Amino acid sequence: MGAGHHGAVSVIIDIAGLPHDRVRVKPSPLAELGMALHAFTESRHHPRLAAWVTATTARLDPHLADRLEEARFLWGATFSDVFTAFAGLPAEEEAQPAGTLAGELDLLDRVPDEDFVAALLESVCDPSYGAYGTRIPSPLTDAVVRRRTLTLAAAQGRPLVDFTQRVLADPGWAREWFRGLMTECEGAFFADTWQRVGPGLAADARHTAELLRRRGLGAALAHASPAITYDEETGRITVDKLTAARTAAARRGLTLVPTRLGSPHLMVLHRHGWQPVLHYPVASQDPPPGPTVEELTLRMEALAHPVRMRMCRLLSRSAYSTIGLAEAHGLSAPEISRHLAVLKRAGLVTSSRRGRYVLHELDLELVARLGTDFVGHLLR
Repeated sequence: MGAGHHGAVSVIIDIAGLPHDRVRVKPSPLAELGMALHAFTESRHHPRLAAWVTATTARLDPHLADRLEEARFLWGATFSDVFTAFAGLPAEEEAQPAGTLAGELDLLDRVPDEDFVAALLESVCDPSYGAYGTRIPSPLTDAVVRRRTLTLAAAQGRPLVDFTQRVLADPGWAREWFRGLMTECEGAFFADTWQRVGPGLAADARHTAELLRRRGLGAALAHASPAITYDEETGRITVDKLTAARTAAARRGLTLVPTRLGSPHLMVLHRHGWQPVLHYPVASQDPPPGPTVEELTLRMEALAHPVRMRMCRLLSRSAYSTIGLAEAHGLSAPEISRHLAVLKRAGLVTSSRRGRYVLHELDLELVARLGTDFVGHLLR
C-alpha cells in the first residue's frame, strides 16, 4: 500500500473473469487500527480527527507512546501491508478480514515468513515496492535485497538498523513484537475506538454489498469512491491516484475495506501475489455544529488566566476536588471555586460527585477542538 504515495497515472486492477461473488466487502479491525496510528503520526492529513488524536495520544502510557514512535515507519508516509495481512494468506485459503483484532493477528500468523518480513520492512526496503506488478524478493531470502535493506535502514538511524537486523535474524520475534504492540494498543485505546466506529463500518459494508448484488460492481465501486471507475468490457478497475501500478484479481478475488479513521485516503493494496484490496473512506456523518462566537470567546477568555491555565494542567491528568486544587495551588477554596465557575460556565470543566467529594475534570476533547473551532470561525 505504501506505493500509493509515489509515481504517476493510476492503479489498474484486472478482474476479467472474476465472479462477482469473489468480490467481498468487509471491515478490518487491524487495518482500522493501522489507520488510527497513521492519524496519530500524520495528523495534518486528518484535521477532522484533530480533537480525537489529541485526546487519545495525551492519555497514552509514555512507554507505549515511545514504542509507537519507534514503529512509525509502519504507518507514516507509507502504510505497511501487514495491516491487511488477510490478503497475503496462501492461495488455497479464503482471504478476507476477521471480525476481531485477535482474529486478524491470527491470520497474520499464517502469512509465510518471507512475505511477512518483506511487508514489515517494505518502507525500509524500497518505498516503490511492486509499483509495476513485479515481485520484489524478500530480504529474508535474497542477499542483494537484504544488503540494500540494511543500507537504506542505516540512512534512517541506528535504531532502525538494529530493528531490521533483528527482524531478519528472527522472524518469530518480529511476529511476537508486532502482535504485542497491536494488542497493547487495543487495551490502551483501540477497543473503545472500534466499539464506536465498527458498527458504522459494518453498516456501510452491508450497503456496498447490497449495491453490488442489486446494481452491479460499477455502482458499488462508485459508492466507495468517485475516484474508482469500472470498465465492464475490459474487466478493469481504474483507481485515480498519483501511482503507476497494475495487479490482477482473477485468481485471488477482491476485497473492499471501509475505513472511517483513514478518510480522506483511498488506498490500494497491489502487492504481487496478494489479493488486491481497496481501502476506501466512509464519509463521516455531519459533524456537530461548532460553538457560537460567544461560546468560543467564553472558552478562550477562561483559559487566558495563569491560575486557570495551571488548574487545567492538573485537571487534564486527573480529577480533583476543590480542596485538592486549593492545596496544589496554594490558594483558598473560595478563590479556586471562583476560577472553577469560570471554567464550568465556558463548558471546559465537568463535575461529578464521588462519595463525599465533588470532583472536577477537564473536557480534554473540547479543549483540543478550540484551535479547530477558532480557525473555522476565521474562515466562515
